[in-house]
Amino acid sequence: MIDHLIHAYRRGTQPFRTLSSLSDRDAIQIMQDLYVEGSIFWERFKDPVQYLQMRRGIEAWLRQEFITKGGAPRESYPIYMVLGRSKWLQTCLDATTLATTIEIEVPLSLFQECDVSFTYPDSMVSFLLAAERESESYLPDYHGKLFTLSEIRLIIESNGLPGEKWGTNLPDSLPNYIEAQVWNHEPLLNYESLFV
Repeated sequence: MIDHLIHAYRRGTQPFRTLSSLSDRDAIQIMQDLYVEGSIFWERFKDPVQYLQMRRGIEAWLRQEFITKGGAPRESYPIYMVLGRSKWLQTCLDATTLATTIEIEVPLSLFQECDVSFTYPDSMVSFLLAAERESESYLPDYHGKLFTLSEIRLIIESNGLPGEKWGTNLPDSLPNYIEAQVWNHEPLLNYESLFV
């Protein structure tokens, strides 16, 4: 069973931060600083205004879905992580991303069921694929859905991580992993002191 989450952050910055807790002005400035052309992780900030608007809308959806499924978010916005190391993370990261990114592995055991939710893949991609529904990559059982820790464990026990028995139809340009949304930041703040 996958027993850890991976948090990726830009070299030279602090881990476990969320743009959504900032003012629009501050978040846009940080995204402009984070943008790196040619990086599969950091190129998403090319249009920071559009990204922030979309991110905030999707986070409202995530939070409401999590509450509906019994989650108890302690924060208004999650910290984003990845569940385990999918095939995509092992094979599709470009040299620019690898040179500008640091990863921290965090034990999944730090969190309770009510602290963390999951989407496949990245929540923005999942939401957009579900909205379009016409893409060859659209998987109605996974896209546009939020999963609890118990639900995602059942999926992994049955199918493995994305790219193994399932989720093989996404183009390499899209993140093919299970995203974790951590809604209780306290365990991360305690863990962060080990890395800063």
